[in-house]
Amino acid sequence: MPLSGPVATVRAVPLFQVTDEQIVSACEVEAVDEAGLVCRNVYTWTENDLLARVADWLATVPLRILIIFVIALVVNRLVRRAIGSFVANMTDDGGQEARSRLRKYTPKPLQSTTAVQPLRAASRAQTIGLVLKSTASIVIYSIAVITALAEVGINLAPLIAGAGIVGVALGFGAQSLVKDFLSGLFMLAEDQYGVGDVIDVGEAVGTVEVVNLRTTKLRGVDGTVWHVPNGEIRRVGNMSQQWARALLDVEVAYSTDLGKAEQVVKEVADKLWREDTWRVDILEEPEIWGIQTLGASGIAIRLVVKTQPGRQWAVSRELNRRIKDRFDEEGIEIPFPQQVMWVRREAGSSTDSDGGPLEDGSEGAGDEAGAPRA
Repeated sequence: MPLSGPVATVRAVPLFQVTDEQIVSACEVEAVDEAGLVCRNVYTWTENDLLARVADWLATVPLRILIIFVIALVVNRLVRRAIGSFVANMTDDGGQEARSRLRKYTPKPLQSTTAVQPLRAASRAQTIGLVLKSTASIVIYSIAVITALAEVGINLAPLIAGAGIVGVALGFGAQSLVKDFLSGLFMLAEDQYGVGDVIDVGEAVGTVEVVNLRTTKLRGVDGTVWHVPNGEIRRVGNMSQQWARALLDVEVAYSTDLGKAEQVVKEVADKLWREDTWRVDILEEPEIWGIQTLGASGIAIRLVVKTQPGRQWAVSRELNRRIKDRFDEEGIEIPFPQQVMWVRREAGSSTDSDGGPLEDGSEGAGDEAGAPRA
């Protein structure tokens, strides 16, 4: 059987009767409406100014700080995920297909003659992605810490001034290190060189083995390992990027028929170009650029062959061998240094022969001035 009648309500009655002026004074606000709920209730129940302010602080400031860092964590995750997606698009199949479609609208002289090296592109993109992620995390959490310190009530002006002084000191003390990192970052972003490239950085020439933000490690042809700080690299000559060119200056004697010599050199280069073994390395038909120099011993004919990056030296060595064999078959003379020597005879010499020229330096090299010629 249901009960009927008035329902009794229970209401908490404060222990003390406080005025609005007391709440304003206890909570340190200008108006009673600005006082926090926690501060107002605690003071109403205890009439303790310190306890009311501490309770209000514990109920508001830590919660705000927690919210600040939660927001920073969420923003950092979103930014890092966006950077990761951007880096993935630089190296995945979809990104490569988009780049291949763009090549259709690129002028032919600006197109690369070789395909993008997937491993090199992935390594470069990964390094740039790590740098961007680290930079984003530092910026986001730095802003969060500064905001949290402001919530605590710390005066940030002296802190920022002190941080500026420390930053200036570190800038002077580690400016070379900062320079290395910045140079390495721009080098990676511009893809100036990568692992496997043959580069010339001034005093060091060799194959790149390791590339990071601070240093570049090269190995010379003699096996010497060079560790070069990126900040010390003033200029870079990359001999294995996109395409290379083998330059051969083939010398012939002055008495040689130049038309025939050029024809022979062109035939040898074209034969090498058509062979299946070397067709992959030679990109275009070899060209004869004509007479390069008129030297002391002979005339140089310039042969130019466009090759895959890093294969110009192998192609040059093979061409040199084949041109030498073909010149021997055709009877084309390869010049060598020659000199004319005069042997002077002193008056009253025991020999009656007159001094004269020796046209072959190897025959008269042992004669001394004044010595009789046999």
